[in-house]
Formats: sequence, C-alpha cells, structure tokens
Amino acid sequence: MSTLKVDAIRHNSATSDAITTHSDGTASAKIIDIGGGQISHRNLVINGAMNVAQRGVTSTLDNYGTVDRFKQIYSGQDEVLTQEQVDVASGTTPYSLGFRKAFKITNGNQTSGAGASDIEILQYKIEAQDIASSGWNYTSSSSFITLSFWVKASVAQSYTMRIQSQDGTRQNFPFEIGPLTANTWTKVTKKIPGNSNLQFDNDNGEGLLIEWLLFRGTNYTDNSISNDTWAAYVGSTRSRPVTSTWWTTNDATFEMTGVQLEVGDTATIFEHRSIGNELARCHRYYQQYTNIMSHGFVPDNGSRSYSHAFTFPVEMRAAPTLTISNTGSSGGQYVTDGNTNRNITTLNSGVTNTKNAEWYPFLSGDLTDFRGAYTMSLNSTSYQTTYKFNAEL
Repeated sequence: MSTLKVDAIRHNSATSDAITTHSDGTASAKIIDIGGGQISHRNLVINGAMNVAQRGVTSTLDNYGTVDRFKQIYSGQDEVLTQEQVDVASGTTPYSLGFRKAFKITNGNQTSGAGASDIEILQYKIEAQDIASSGWNYTSSSSFITLSFWVKASVAQSYTMRIQSQDGTRQNFPFEIGPLTANTWTKVTKKIPGNSNLQFDNDNGEGLLIEWLLFRGTNYTDNSISNDTWAAYVGSTRSRPVTSTWWTTNDATFEMTGVQLEVGDTATIFEHRSIGNELARCHRYYQQYTNIMSHGFVPDNGSRSYSHAFTFPVEMRAAPTLTISNTGSSGGQYVTDGNTNRNITTLNSGVTNTKNAEWYPFLSGDLTDFRGAYTMSLNSTSYQTTYKFNAEL
C-alpha cells in the first residue's frame, strides 16, 4: 500500500495552501469561503423559506399581507389578486430539500386584458447596511452576488425580474428567468456582477430591492432596455416588455420558496434557519401581538387610559407605526381599574421608538379617575385586540 506524503495542497493559481498537513497525522483546511461567501449567515434574504407569516396565511392586500418580508404590489386590476402562505407538496423536489412553505399568488380575472399601467409585482427589500457590509465588492464588475430560488407557475412562459440599488444614482439590473414549464418546480440561479455606479450607504434605509414582475404594462417597459446589465434607473423603462399571458389567464398562479441571495459567483445549498431564528429576524421589521398585558393609568377626562407600555423582544429597524384592530364578540381587549372593566375601542395615540412603545386607547366607558389601568388577556375569543408594529422598508 502506497502513502502520499505532502506538506500542503493548493490550486495552481492559488497564493496560499488550501490544505495543510501536520506531523501528527492531522490536517487543517480553509473552508470559510463558499463561492466567495461565508458558511453561515450567508443568505442576505430573511424568511426565504417562507416559514414566517405573522399577518396571516391569506390576504388580498396590495402590500405586505402574509409571508413576512415579501410584498405584493398590484394596480390596474379588474379583480384583486390573492397572496398566500401555502404548503409545499410532499414528493416534490423542494419538499425533499426541507422546504415546507411557499409564497403563492393567485391571479384574478383580468377581463379587460393587459392594460398599459397594469402591474403585479412581488418585491423584497434589503437594508443598505446589509449590502454594504456583506463582503460584496459591489463597485467591481468581477465581484458577484448570486440569487437563487425555487419557482412554480401555472402558465408556461418566461418571466421578468429586476434588481435595483436605492442609494446615490439608482441603478437597475433587469433579466429574464425561464421559460418555465407549467406547474413544475424549477430551480433558478442568477449571477449578478458589481458595477462602478453602485452605491450602498451604511444605514438602515432601502439598499437593494428584488422584484419578480409577473406583469408590468407598457407604461413601464421599453424594447431599448438591455437585460443582464446595470443602467441608471428610469421609472418609465424599468424592463423590456413583459409577457402578458400570466396576467390575462384567469386564476393563474405563481409560487416560490428557497429564496437566497449570497456573496459570490456560485449558488450554494440553501441556508435553512430555525423558525425561532427566522422569526426574530422578521421582528426587526414587523411585530404583531394579541392582547398585550400592560400597566397604565386612568386620567380624569373619561373613557380612556394612558401610558400603556411594551418593550419589544427584538429591537426594530426604525421607530414603528402602531395600529390596532379589535375583534371578538364583545369588542376589543378589556382594561380594568380593579373594579370596573371597559373594552378598548380605538387607538387614541401611540409613541414608539426602536426598543419600546407607549399607547393611549379609547375605552367603551369610563374608569375610576387616577387609578391604575391594566390591560388583561383572556383565553376566550372575546375582548381581543391585535397590536401591529410596522417598521418595514
């Protein structure tokens, strides 16, 4: 039996050793780099496996509505479009790779056809500082980021996408994916180079947006646009003309999961993160709670309570806006002074920062002046109030 004896192993063009052998029979290897990025925390996309949906599992909102961090934008429609968090079917390739949830769009019946100002877009936004500190040398055309994801559409066609930088002079990078086979999961990978005109500030504002253009009318497209190259953003010419078949097909669907954006020119295996880890990352942008238990006080001007406070478990990206919704058979969550109970009816005002919030609710009746006021939580479905803290990009 022969033995190969070497001190180290390196590639012909490398300047350092990849594997170093030691006299005790052990070896050390450089494994910190995967296609230009790191082993862990390499996915710049939060909730790419679509596991977190704080707002609910179905919505017709033209906004964030279901799967956290992914936004639906539509206009010009004859019938609204539905967004959902759905299950990935067992026996499919995404399922066998650990994906259990997907983000799904179902088209309405767009009876008037493909209008010039009609749009249906899926959008994801990344903070500027996360791109600036990612390790991507974004001003160099020889440095890359790689986008990958799984997609399934009911309509067989090519689909248009684009990436846009938001700082400095905004830059646009349009490209096509497909053609896709109808109702078949497909893995898409796209390598994107840097460009000398790109700018990403080291702050918490919008840095990079990713858009899936399921449809965009001719008011926003032009044949002169070049795919697969960076150019200055122009609102009226964001991409080449977009195929209209999906938009004009009643109840057409589009699903995706496993969205990953990483530094380097190679798409690595998807970075699955625990549901707790992913939820905490989503909480930086949006937090939602039912019946927060808090302490405030009753003023002397009737049917309200003051200074209810809540500390966020995760610091938010920016001071969030607070809205509340009341549900249940008897109105909103009840507030008590220890003797009398009153329901929350609406929000009077709220003051927030990135770490905590304070709010003043209107009540269904008066409580005893200058007493403590306590919001309470019950196991029943009565007296429910949902608190929504929004700091999305």
